[in-house]
Amino acid sequence: MIVAAVLVAAGDGRRLGRDVPKAFVQVAGRTLLEHAAERFVDHPAVRDVVVVAPAALVESAQDLVKAAVVPGGRTRQESVARGLAATAEDVDLVLVHDVARAFVPAEVIDRVVAALSAGADAVIPVLPVVDTIKQVDDGNAVVDTLRREQLRIVQTPQGFRRDVLVRAHGEPGDGDAPDDAALVEAMGVRVVVVDGSDESFKVTRPRDLTLAEVHLS
Repeated sequence: MIVAAVLVAAGDGRRLGRDVPKAFVQVAGRTLLEHAAERFVDHPAVRDVVVVAPAALVESAQDLVKAAVVPGGRTRQESVARGLAATAEDVDLVLVHDVARAFVPAEVIDRVVAALSAGADAVIPVLPVVDTIKQVDDGNAVVDTLRREQLRIVQTPQGFRRDVLVRAHGEPGDGDAPDDAALVEAMGVRVVVVDGSDESFKVTRPRDLTLAEVHLS
């Protein structure tokens, strides 16, 4: 099966407090975009890589990575749709990955691709929840304690059969789905989970950059 990866790098990353979009912030002398892209460009199961970058930085992204680069949209969902549209027609499986998770290990990509190749329509890597989770109402009062045994923390890359993901992005919606798995869930498609990794942490706040530096040291 032919696999393509869509790397979402169009966010501004304001919570990092930098003057460049998150994907262009450097860790150990290289941008998060470069760190993330090499995980997929060098992976033997992935043939094509498409990067979705801020419109004003498409050329800059092209200078950094060996991949096709397209401009992102106003929302993450629109950006993924643009990246998906840029994948070749002969692609069977699409991996959608957040560049903010720049250090995903090859083993996680392996597990997602293996589950898709075994017949799953949609696959997401997850981690178990170790903290107690409370559900609260608009008045900040607890209304329920959720069973953490049935909860998972979702990571990327999320993998899909290309035709399923194309159909999901073609469905009417509010454009504010939290991830691509939610889009296919809304169509009634079964989403399978595989083990994620602590190395796939998301760089969101300044302290995460410190963690990234330690990870690469």
